[in-house]
Amino acid sequence: MPIERISIITSERWTSLPPEFRRLGTSEHSENQKRGRELDSFLEGPVWVPHLSRLFVTDIPYGRIFSINPETAAWTLVLEYDGEPNGMAWNWHTKQVVIADFKQGILSLDPQTGSLTTLVSRFHGERLKGPNDLTVSRDGSIFFTDQGMTGLHDPTGRVYRIHPDGRMGQILANGPSPNGLILSQDASTLFVAMTRDNSIWHMPFYKDGSVQRVGRFSSYYGIGGPDGMALDEEGNVFVAHSTLGTVFVHRANGELLTQIKSPAGASTTNLTWGGESLSVLYIVESETASILRVQWHCRGCL
Repeated sequence: MPIERISIITSERWTSLPPEFRRLGTSEHSENQKRGRELDSFLEGPVWVPHLSRLFVTDIPYGRIFSINPETAAWTLVLEYDGEPNGMAWNWHTKQVVIADFKQGILSLDPQTGSLTTLVSRFHGERLKGPNDLTVSRDGSIFFTDQGMTGLHDPTGRVYRIHPDGRMGQILANGPSPNGLILSQDASTLFVAMTRDNSIWHMPFYKDGSVQRVGRFSSYYGIGGPDGMALDEEGNVFVAHSTLGTVFVHRANGELLTQIKSPAGASTTNLTWGGESLSVLYIVESETASILRVQWHCRGCL
């Protein structure tokens, strides 16, 4: 039986943050998370806003949200505020962009007016450690990771669910740096990137919504670890590795199918689907503030 080869694709470097928006300096983010290194930006959290046909991205250290025109690659500053916005997701029910902000909590953005509201900043009276990323289910539930500064030395990162009626519950409390996350198509399983464990955790749900027998779906290597995640309609799981410049594409059973390589640096932190058919994969390369893209063979799940 012939051995099936893993395909390797190189993504296209589509656009980069324009010079007028670059702001070299330090911030709370760079002091605390980048060991004081000066940054002109650190892009993250791409999300496609369907009714505007625009790609939105965050700039963590300077509290900025940008939109990008997919036809002209023109950048527009949507909002600048006192926050550290990281992951974003589109909420089909509210027609809002939901933001995981390390400093402020879980926020909701009206993409047309730029107005921002706080959904959650505490759980049972305790402030969150520092949200990192989120995903929205078909029923409007918001799942988000509360990473803070956790890691193998302090495996106390959390994963939460906000129900459509506003109720909030904790799903996991022992994560070593929980980061990106996606739901399976039938919403029976949550996949969570544990960056400092260099792995993806597989979290099946019981019918009552509690977690059943958490395990590892995939493991990686390198100084950093898996960051943002995406899913396509075939059930393939896409994992952006933050220091290898690679998006690993796994079949639903965990087998490695494809590697998507970056032509513009090794800090591939997050990704999302976009375009009219949702078959364009947009990938953020944070160190160079670039947006990469790949035309995929099927639709993605937004």
